[in-house]
Amino acid sequence: MPSVRNGMRASSLGVRWVKSRHSNAEGNCVEVASLAEGGVALRNSRDPDGPALIYTAAEVAAFLAGAKDGEFDHLV
Repeated sequence: MPSVRNGMRASSLGVRWVKSRHSNAEGNCVEVASLAEGGVALRNSRDPDGPALIYTAAEVAAFLAGAKDGEFDHLV
């Protein structure tokens, strides 16, 4: 497999995608997957062949910490 990079086709990664149990039937879902290299991929569940966004584990940890602290509550 070529190097994993932002924007590559999400369906080409060969990973197991997971979505939150809080996702709804209307397709408002973001799916995540662990990468063999230790990173995390994100995709829009409505576009499984669309682009994947790739983050390091440290980037995801920082985002999750901020979300848990309510730093992004103003977005919804």
